[in-house]
Amino acid sequence: MVVPPVDDAEAALRALEPVLQPSGWALLNSLPPYREEDALRQAARLREAGHAPELVSAVLTQSKLRTRAADKFGEFASSMLFTPHGLEQATRLPIAAMHAERFQRAGVASVADLGCGIGGDAMALAGLGVDVLAVDRDPLTVAVATVNLLPFPHARARLGRAEGHDPHDTEGIWLDPARRAPTRGGSRRLHDPEEYEPPLSTVIDLARRLGRDGEAGPLGAKLGPGIDRDAVPDDVEMQWLSFHGQVLEATAWFGPLAREGVLSSAVLVDRRGAHRLDRRADAAADPVPGPLGDHLYEPDGAVIRAGLIGTLAEQLGARTLDETIAYLTGDQHVATPFARGYTVRDVMPFGLKRLTSYLREHHLGVLEIKKRGTAVEPDELRRKLRPRRFGDESATLILTRIAGEQSVIVASPHQIPAEHGTRYGAAR
Repeated sequence: MVVPPVDDAEAALRALEPVLQPSGWALLNSLPPYREEDALRQAARLREAGHAPELVSAVLTQSKLRTRAADKFGEFASSMLFTPHGLEQATRLPIAAMHAERFQRAGVASVADLGCGIGGDAMALAGLGVDVLAVDRDPLTVAVATVNLLPFPHARARLGRAEGHDPHDTEGIWLDPARRAPTRGGSRRLHDPEEYEPPLSTVIDLARRLGRDGEAGPLGAKLGPGIDRDAVPDDVEMQWLSFHGQVLEATAWFGPLAREGVLSSAVLVDRRGAHRLDRRADAAADPVPGPLGDHLYEPDGAVIRAGLIGTLAEQLGARTLDETIAYLTGDQHVATPFARGYTVRDVMPFGLKRLTSYLREHHLGVLEIKKRGTAVEPDELRRKLRPRRFGDESATLILTRIAGEQSVIVASPHQIPAEHGTRYGAAR
């Protein structure tokens, strides 16, 4: 979440005010689905109908944001309000539902959503019957969240800061610290969790104050996916979440929300559902390097972040090619939602001349190029190879190190089983 400078926030609030009026809200909801090619004509028609230019601008901006938001919020987007930053940082509704289910399963009846943004997580919590207090320090964001929570009678939004929140106002807390700082040209990502607003130390303190007898209370916090597992206490479960192969977040679960004995987990999500891999205290050690086998596996980023390479390797009967590179290899084809698999066709030391000859000989002109542990850039290599001149056959080139030597693996991707979803996800 990004908190804009005061002047920018006030200007954004003034720009949204026309939509917050009953007539503006009615006009917004009367518009057809937004189409970029029709926007100028539609704006002209609305002005000719007597609507003020600032209202026309406001409703068309919201209509455009609603169209973009359908990817995150589905059918709910058509009745919501957004800010550009709020939409960009908002939790996808299927992910927010997973967060909310944790609180529901733990029997937490009321939750404060601190740093609520436009209200995505608060909507998911309220949709499961949880009483929700949504809190944000930005007046514009609170106004948007208030509108988005109107369909939920047990949810309300108010202006406030996480640092000043009384943890006993609710049974549980969900917290989304700001992980970006505004800059002149936009924003920059914060990598040090003590630079978050509120900082990680405040999050941990809130969890302790929420609990009893020295034990942490039911608190969940959405953190940056690059956070180090060692930055949080050992009794906190860290969960890295990947959506269609993209690592979106790391979530810290405190107290009764943490699953017993789980140090970290990788959760992969797609439209078919979710699949989870847990790391426990007795997790498998990192695999030892070995020779290239008949198959190569590229672990999902959430598996890597969660420190679950050893567990995945054990499931696949696989080894690494190099102890510093997160590619796995094995002699058997094992279907898994936690890694992208490839059948190895050939391998050779890296060299432009030799690779060019190989592609020409095998008529390989349609290439996917992947890399780990090498300075070669795929786009630069593609420009030098100009593969389209070699033919219509396809292959994946994997640039990496094998036994310390820069190598090229020529491979074909495994067919993904239907039950594993469109990429890495899998049905429960």
